Amino acid sequence: MANTYTQIHIHAVFAPKYRDAVLDREWRPDLFRYITGIVQNYDHKMLQINGMYDHVHMLFGMRPAQSLSKLMQQVKEDSTNWIKENGLVKCRFNWQLGYGAFSYSRSQVPQVIKYIQEQEKHHKKKTFLEEYEEMLNAFEVEYDERYVFKPLV
Repeated sequence: MANTYTQIHIHAVFAPKYRDAVLDREWRPDLFRYITGIVQNYDHKMLQINGMYDHVHMLFGMRPAQSLSKLMQQVKEDSTNWIKENGLVKCRFNWQLGYGAFSYSRSQVPQVIKYIQEQEKHHKKKTFLEEYEEMLNAFEVEYDERYVFKPLV
């Protein structure tokens, strides 16, 4: 076959180190636009991005020319530099190591987009940790609780 044809939809979830509540509502839209640019510069297609002060959700169509781990590394590295260069946080900023990534079929994409768009509404009812553990369990992802985002103390 001369060409490669794929349809890969990934929902990635990641958070600042220690789940610090530093993603300010004022500049979050700019951060999301910047991350969208990173994803698209690597020839993937951002379908939806949103989040809260302590985490980010993004749904994108992924091209198989790059590994997911390499893309996530670039997203975190480049956006960390952007946050630091623009002086957006008073503390030392880094993303938490690791991320969650979940695949969806084309028919599920509209529901995932809506879910990501409604993050503020959703988090009036449950915490990020509750949400993340529900996702891991729903996808039957085995995980070690020592490495899952812990509640803030």
